[in-house]
Amino acid sequence: MDFSLSPELKELQLRTHNFIREKVIPYETDPRQGAHGPSDELKRELNRLAADAGLLAPHVGTEYGGLGLSHVGKAIVFEEAGYSLLGGIALNIGAPDEGNMHLLEQVASHEHKERWLRPLAAAEIRSCFCMSEPAPGAGSDPAALATTAVRDGNHFRIDGEKWFITGAHGAKFAIIMAKTEDGGATMFLTDMDAEGIEIVRTMDSLDQGFPGGHCVVRFNGLRVPATDILGEVGKGFRYAQVRLAPARLTHCMRWLGAARRAHEIATGYAQTREAFGQKLGHHEGVGFMLADNEMDIRISHMMILQTAWVLDQGERGGTESSMAKVICSEAICRVVDRCVQVLGGQGVTGETLVERIYREVRGFRIYDGPSEVHRWSLAQKIMKNGPNW
Repeated sequence: MDFSLSPELKELQLRTHNFIREKVIPYETDPRQGAHGPSDELKRELNRLAADAGLLAPHVGTEYGGLGLSHVGKAIVFEEAGYSLLGGIALNIGAPDEGNMHLLEQVASHEHKERWLRPLAAAEIRSCFCMSEPAPGAGSDPAALATTAVRDGNHFRIDGEKWFITGAHGAKFAIIMAKTEDGGATMFLTDMDAEGIEIVRTMDSLDQGFPGGHCVVRFNGLRVPATDILGEVGKGFRYAQVRLAPARLTHCMRWLGAARRAHEIATGYAQTREAFGQKLGHHEGVGFMLADNEMDIRISHMMILQTAWVLDQGERGGTESSMAKVICSEAICRVVDRCVQVLGGQGVTGETLVERIYREVRGFRIYDGPSEVHRWSLAQKIMKNGPNW
């Protein structure tokens, strides 16, 4: 593994770095942000700036307007974008759209790519991914999938309820995971204004950074043409791994950028604030927290690059992405938590961005698989095959 950057990637890293600081950060106090995410108007404005800078949807292929970045390339650019909580939104690399673009690019037919992927990559529309369900349906256990898709002539009739559907409010289309009559899982594509789709409510949540919020969505006799199956019948779980392994890693990339931002803010405070006759950072208790932050950030960065390298070799990277998800989510949460502590009273107010980052990053240990589920899955592989080095 050689993690040295090509001149082209160094230039792209610097361009993204400057774009975030000069163009995106000034929007962080924009009032068009609410309890359920930035408005679509704000998103479109940021997307236009990214397009002008040649940075819009850099992860998708050049055929669809992107830069066709490798996974290692994404690691560099996404981390820089994550330095601002609006960075991923501006570059059109945030969840769930980034993962949906990757899935469509890998699996969808040419017709579906033109109908949905192209405008999604151009930031003309948003999307959502409908898999998680309330009990007793699928949450961390996809095998418990309760939403059904029954063949009805040239269509499938879909019935069921989903929740924690990020971005559903305002999305143009959805990818729906449903159980077909053979007992397998199948993915379907549908416009969100189709008859039979009901957005029941938007769920209040600790994080507030995702456009469209997190929603409860109900399907009541939704009819989807058989031609709008994504890929093949019965291969939904396989396709979910195509989407989820890289998507877990891109979350790590973006949130690492936010952790760096929090660490810089806390370090600056420790360098200037005095207590008991010396700068805060010279007190051993505070200095140790800053040192631990540096180590957690470095470990996360290296884990991301190693997993990205594995994916770039054409491997599925399921084990590596699970490890990265656990290691990075927990390390990043530790970093931000320490930053709150270093800042003291400032850390629990809106006086700095750290309080907001703290709220936003907490869900990272849960979505795309809680740490406990990834540990359990890794343990099963170890018990079956022994240690894997």
